[in-house]
Amino acid sequence: MSIPLEKKDEIKKCSYFADYALQTVRGILFYLGLLIFFTGLPFILSFALGYKFNAHALKFVKTGLIYIKTQPEGAKIYLNNKLIPEKSPTSIQELVPGAYKITLELAQYYSWKGEVDVQEGKASRLDKIIFFPLRPDLQQLNQERFSSFRVDLQKEIIYYLDQDKNVIYRSNLGGDNFEDIAGIPENLIGIKGWEVAEDKAKMFIFNAHQIAVIFFDAKDNYEYSDSPVFIEYPREKIIQVFWHSDSYYLVVITNKHVAVIESRPGALPVNLVELNKENTLSFYDNKRDTLYFSDSQKTSDGALYNNLYRLELNSDFYLLERLMKKRPNEFSPAPEVARERKEQRSE
Repeated sequence: MSIPLEKKDEIKKCSYFADYALQTVRGILFYLGLLIFFTGLPFILSFALGYKFNAHALKFVKTGLIYIKTQPEGAKIYLNNKLIPEKSPTSIQELVPGAYKITLELAQYYSWKGEVDVQEGKASRLDKIIFFPLRPDLQQLNQERFSSFRVDLQKEIIYYLDQDKNVIYRSNLGGDNFEDIAGIPENLIGIKGWEVAEDKAKMFIFNAHQIAVIFFDAKDNYEYSDSPVFIEYPREKIIQVFWHSDSYYLVVITNKHVAVIESRPGALPVNLVELNKENTLSFYDNKRDTLYFSDSQKTSDGALYNNLYRLELNSDFYLLERLMKKRPNEFSPAPEVARERKEQRSE
C-alpha cells in the first residue's frame, strides 16, 4: 500500500520538528549542566581544600574542627544543642569559625558543658575531660570527733586532733585501727598548729607562747599530764614551728628570731637570725633541712624592702655553732643595700 505524497511531507515535517526539539532540549541540558558545573565548581574546590561558605559573612572561609576525648569514653555529644551520631573520642570536622556550645553526657556521671571557639584551619581540643560519678565513693574514716587532721602518705597513717576532749587519735588510710595515742595538756589553749615528727614517736603543738612536745606510747600506759615537754616563749610570739629531720630539734619562727631548740626539758633556744618583720612568712624543706623565710630590711634612704632568705640547717651540727657566731646582719642584704655598699667601697 503506497503512502500519498502529502502524507509523506507531513511525516517529514513532524520528524524534523521532533529532531529540532530534541536537539534544543539537549542543548538546553548541556548548557544547564555547564552552568551548574561552573556554579558549583567553587563549592566543590572549596570543600576539597577545607573551605566552607559562611552564610553570615557571605564568603568562603577555611573550616576548623573540634577534637573530643573523655574519660571514660562513649559520651554523647551535643553540638549547639543538637545530638550528633558520633560519641567520644571523635573529631567534629568542617566547622565554620565561631563559638560552639558543647554538651557531653554519659550515663551515671555528671554531664559536662562548655563553649569552644573554632578558628580557621585549627583544631580545638577537648581532651582532658573527666566524668565524675553521680554517686562518688564516699567513706567516713573517723570514729570520734576531731578538730583537725594530718595525713602521712609514706607511713599510711592519719592523725586526728580533738581539742574538745584533748585527745590525739590515729588510724590507717582506710580508717581502720582507729585508736587514741596521746593526750593534749589541758592548760595548752589557743592552739595555732601541730605536726608529727619524722620518727612518728612524738609531735609538737604550739600556741602563741608555748610549745608542747607530746610523746606517743604504743602500750597505752602513758600519763597525759606527765608526758609533754613544755618550751616557753613568754617574751616572744611564736609564728611557726617545724621539725628538723632528726626529729629532735625544733625550728622556731617568732616575731623576733629564727631559732633552733632541742625538744627536751630545760632546753634553751639558739637564736640564729634576728628578724625585723614581725609576721614572717616561712617554708621548711625537711628533706634538705632548708628554711626559706621572708624579712624586711631598711636601706639608707629609709625605704623598706621585703627579702626572701634561705637558711641551711643540715645534719652538720657544727654548722649550728658557726651560725651562733654569725651576726644576724651578716645574712644576704637586699640588692639595693648591696649596691650601696659596693659604691661606698669603690669611693
